[in-house]
Amino acid sequence: MGNALFDLAAERLEHHTGFARLETRGTLRIALKIAGLTAKSVTAGALCVVFEKVMPDELEKRGVSDAAVACNAVIDDLVNSPTFPNMTSSTALDDVFARLGGK
Repeated sequence: MGNALFDLAAERLEHHTGFARLETRGTLRIALKIAGLTAKSVTAGALCVVFEKVMPDELEKRGVSDAAVACNAVIDDLVNSPTFPNMTSSTALDDVFARLGGK
């Protein structure tokens, strides 16, 4: 399931940033790596946390103005997608926050 989530998130990120496909996927992989995740292992909940906590900084580094707005738009697209699975348990989200220094 991780690959389908990654593909969906990358497609929505590409749409909201105007990045090329390769640039989008690379940026998303870097953000996941910072969070201690991979494209294959990422869950729906963890992906939303990455777009909330990590991706805005990564997009700003790459010259995207209003990076937080783009990330929120991606999250909205993901959550409203009929193929996006239900959010994961809070335990999984807590693990991601702990890796990001949120605890």
